[in-house]
Amino acid sequence: MKDKDQANLKIEKNKELTEKLVNIGNHVIAKLKSFQDPDVNIPVRTLSNVYFDEKARSLRLGNATSERSYFNLSQAKSFMQTMLVASKLREVIERGSPVGLRQLFYLSKGGIPGTKENTFDLQKECDPIVEDIEGLLKCLREEMGVEAERKGILCGDIKILDSGDEIDCSKQGSSGYGIPSIVEKGTVDFVDCKADYILVVEKGQTWSTLNHDKFWQKNNCLILTGKGQPARGDRRMLARLHRELDLPVYVFTDMDIWGYYIYSVYKQGSINLAHFSANAAVPDAKFLGFKMSDVEKYKIPKEHFIPMNKGDYKRIDEISKYDWFKEKKEWQQEFKDLVKFSNKIEQDALVGKGLDFMSRTYLPEKIKKRDWIE
Repeated sequence: MKDKDQANLKIEKNKELTEKLVNIGNHVIAKLKSFQDPDVNIPVRTLSNVYFDEKARSLRLGNATSERSYFNLSQAKSFMQTMLVASKLREVIERGSPVGLRQLFYLSKGGIPGTKENTFDLQKECDPIVEDIEGLLKCLREEMGVEAERKGILCGDIKILDSGDEIDCSKQGSSGYGIPSIVEKGTVDFVDCKADYILVVEKGQTWSTLNHDKFWQKNNCLILTGKGQPARGDRRMLARLHRELDLPVYVFTDMDIWGYYIYSVYKQGSINLAHFSANAAVPDAKFLGFKMSDVEKYKIPKEHFIPMNKGDYKRIDEISKYDWFKEKKEWQQEFKDLVKFSNKIEQDALVGKGLDFMSRTYLPEKIKKRDWIE
């Protein structure tokens, strides 16, 4: 798509979002003028309103909503906060320059005249309101120009056009390409890619080790990390790389329930951001490991075992019951074996087999032998 076409699409999108925000404001004003209780219906973003779409193979948000009204004393503050943030988002859209979540918090923060109340005391009050408004407008916060701190990094043989600047991800040294919070077309575009697949690793240090070993060069792949639980931009970038460039995705995490859930977030989406899954899930992603079968196969020393705690067992019980896991026999067996093993192992432990064991033996061997779980 030409730059002019992309610019026109952005203008139209901004116009659409602005009209939606104005309509919300007009609805509230009309209610007040007729002496009625102004309200908005916010999509419910909890497990009770999230379902697994078998056809799409990812999480989706249901149709349940929760009314937030001004005359309800328990909801009055959150209602006013919603209107305030919506007003600030309109300003951001009309200005056409992105802001960070922290900056949006300060834009919305202030004292309420005639009271000792603040509009917001903490950012953690403001951030969920932004997600509520995403649901109201049926859009993404990124489309409204709201950024979060970047976490993820990428390296490999791909050239990316980032806000008009061409970035060669094979020449970013030890730091790699920092994945932006907003990675939509027109802001981030793929110019040229010679990689055969994408390897997603849980930890930043694992990414650094593989980058140092030039794993991406020797195995003709891209390496991406979200440094633990991935940010939205990291998930969206992975989904775009997979869908637009037809690149297979392999995920490598710790052998614990938290690592398994990180894989699930990349693959199916997360419960709290189910409305985002259509844009960010990668249903075809394969889990390479670290798996229970790897412990014996690669003779991992007992000194590298970490005893599980009550929180680990509780989380295994919860996740094993999720719809997207409970019907998969291989995953159910993995959970049972993990409980029986009563330990967890970090991917970092592979350095005990040699500093280059992970990059020269473990990962290439698993990919070649198709030793993964779906």
